[in-house]
Amino acid sequence: MQYPLGVHNKDSITSKTGKKLTDITLEEVMKGHVSSDDIKISKEMLKAQGQVAKENGNAPMEKNFERAAELVDVPDDIILKMYDKLRPNRSTKLELVTMAQELIEKYNAKNCAKLVLEAAEVYEKRGILL
Repeated sequence: MQYPLGVHNKDSITSKTGKKLTDITLEEVMKGHVSSDDIKISKEMLKAQGQVAKENGNAPMEKNFERAAELVDVPDDIILKMYDKLRPNRSTKLELVTMAQELIEKYNAKNCAKLVLEAAEVYEKRGILL
Protein backbone atom coordinates (compact mmCIF):
# COMPACT_ATOMS: atom_id res chain seq x y z
CA MET A 1 0.00 0.00 0.00
CA GLN A 2 1.06 3.54 -0.64
CA TYR A 3 0.44 6.55 1.55
CA PRO A 4 -1.94 8.31 1.68
CA LEU A 5 -4.05 5.18 1.60
CA GLY A 6 -7.24 7.12 0.89
CA VAL A 7 -5.77 8.40 -2.34
CA HIS A 8 -3.74 5.45 -3.61
CA ASN A 9 -5.71 2.51 -2.22
CA LYS A 10 -9.23 3.88 -2.00
CA ASP A 11 -10.89 0.71 -3.33
CA SER A 12 -9.27 -1.59 -0.76
CA ILE A 13 -10.00 0.50 2.34
CA THR A 14 -12.70 -0.90 4.61
CA SER A 15 -14.17 0.22 7.90
CA LYS A 16 -14.47 -1.74 11.13
CA THR A 17 -17.76 -3.20 9.84
CA GLY A 18 -16.28 -4.06 6.43
CA LYS A 19 -17.96 -1.22 4.56
CA LYS A 20 -15.80 0.07 1.71
CA LEU A 21 -14.59 3.65 1.87
CA THR A 22 -16.10 4.25 -1.56
CA ASP A 23 -19.53 3.29 -0.13
CA ILE A 24 -19.37 5.88 2.64
CA THR A 25 -20.79 8.96 1.00
CA LEU A 26 -22.90 11.87 2.19
CA GLU A 27 -25.79 10.50 0.12
CA GLU A 28 -25.55 7.11 1.86
CA VAL A 29 -25.37 8.82 5.26
CA MET A 30 -28.49 10.88 4.46
CA LYS A 31 -30.32 7.69 3.45
CA GLY A 32 -29.42 6.12 6.81
CA HIS A 33 -27.24 3.46 5.19
CA VAL A 34 -24.11 4.40 7.14
CA SER A 35 -23.89 3.87 10.89
CA SER A 36 -21.37 5.30 13.33
CA ASP A 37 -19.58 1.93 13.37
CA ASP A 38 -19.28 2.12 9.59
CA ILE A 39 -16.96 5.10 9.87
CA LYS A 40 -14.63 3.53 12.44
CA ILE A 41 -11.29 2.36 11.13
CA SER A 42 -10.54 -1.34 10.86
CA LYS A 43 -7.62 -3.19 12.39
CA GLU A 44 -6.43 -4.08 8.92
CA MET A 45 -6.21 -0.46 7.81
CA LEU A 46 -4.31 0.53 10.95
CA LYS A 47 -1.90 -2.33 10.40
CA ALA A 48 -1.50 -1.28 6.76
CA GLN A 49 -0.65 2.25 7.86
CA GLY A 50 1.85 0.77 10.30
CA GLN A 51 3.44 -1.17 7.46
CA VAL A 52 3.76 2.02 5.41
CA ALA A 53 5.41 3.71 8.39
CA LYS A 54 7.84 0.80 8.80
CA GLU A 55 8.72 0.79 5.10
CA ASN A 56 9.50 4.49 5.37
CA GLY A 57 11.81 4.04 8.36
CA ASN A 58 9.40 5.11 11.09
CA ALA A 59 9.35 2.15 13.50
CA PRO A 60 7.91 4.16 16.43
CA MET A 61 4.93 5.15 14.29
CA GLU A 62 4.46 1.52 13.31
CA LYS A 63 4.22 0.63 17.02
CA ASN A 64 1.61 3.35 17.51
CA PHE A 65 -0.49 1.87 14.71
CA GLU A 66 -0.09 -1.63 16.21
CA ARG A 67 -1.45 -0.37 19.53
CA ALA A 68 -4.25 1.49 17.77
CA ALA A 69 -5.22 -1.71 15.94
CA GLU A 70 -5.47 -3.49 19.30
CA LEU A 71 -7.81 -0.79 20.59
CA VAL A 72 -10.34 -1.24 17.78
CA ASP A 73 -12.14 -3.92 19.81
CA VAL A 74 -11.90 -2.10 23.13
CA PRO A 75 -15.13 -0.28 23.99
CA ASP A 76 -14.95 3.51 23.88
CA ASP A 77 -15.81 3.89 27.58
CA ILE A 78 -12.88 1.64 28.53
CA ILE A 79 -10.53 3.68 26.33
CA LEU A 80 -11.70 6.91 27.95
CA LYS A 81 -11.15 5.44 31.43
CA MET A 82 -7.70 4.30 30.35
CA TYR A 83 -6.76 7.79 29.16
CA ASP A 84 -8.01 9.26 32.43
CA LYS A 85 -6.10 6.75 34.55
CA LEU A 86 -2.90 7.39 32.58
CA ARG A 87 -2.87 11.06 33.52
CA PRO A 88 -0.34 11.90 36.25
CA ASN A 89 -1.60 11.62 39.84
CA ARG A 90 -4.83 9.88 38.79
CA SER A 91 -4.06 6.24 39.61
CA THR A 92 -2.25 3.93 41.93
CA LYS A 93 0.27 1.48 40.56
CA LEU A 94 -2.15 -1.35 41.34
CA GLU A 95 -4.89 0.35 39.29
CA LEU A 96 -2.57 0.62 36.30
CA VAL A 97 -1.41 -2.98 36.63
CA THR A 98 -5.05 -4.09 36.89
CA MET A 99 -5.89 -2.09 33.78
CA ALA A 100 -3.02 -3.74 31.91
CA GLN A 101 -4.27 -7.18 32.95
CA GLU A 102 -7.76 -6.31 31.69
CA LEU A 103 -6.35 -5.17 28.36
CA ILE A 104 -4.58 -8.51 27.96
CA GLU A 105 -7.26 -10.83 29.31
CA LYS A 106 -10.41 -9.25 27.87
CA TYR A 107 -9.16 -7.62 24.67
CA ASN A 108 -5.87 -9.35 23.80
CA ALA A 109 -4.26 -5.88 23.67
CA LYS A 110 -0.75 -6.98 24.63
CA ASN A 111 1.13 -3.96 23.26
CA CYS A 112 -1.25 -1.54 24.94
CA ALA A 113 -0.91 -3.42 28.22
CA LYS A 114 2.87 -3.24 27.93
CA LEU A 115 2.65 0.52 27.44
CA VAL A 116 0.46 0.88 30.56
CA LEU A 117 2.91 -1.19 32.61
CA GLU A 118 5.81 0.93 31.36
CA ALA A 119 3.87 4.06 32.34
CA ALA A 120 3.27 2.64 35.82
CA GLU A 121 7.01 2.12 36.28
CA VAL A 122 7.89 5.60 35.03
CA TYR A 123 5.15 7.23 37.11
CA GLU A 124 6.42 5.41 40.19
CA LYS A 125 9.98 6.66 39.60
CA ARG A 126 8.75 10.22 39.07
CA GLY A 127 6.44 10.14 42.09
CA ILE A 128 3.28 10.84 40.10
CA LEU A 129 1.11 7.96 41.29
CA LEU A 130 -1.60 8.25 43.94
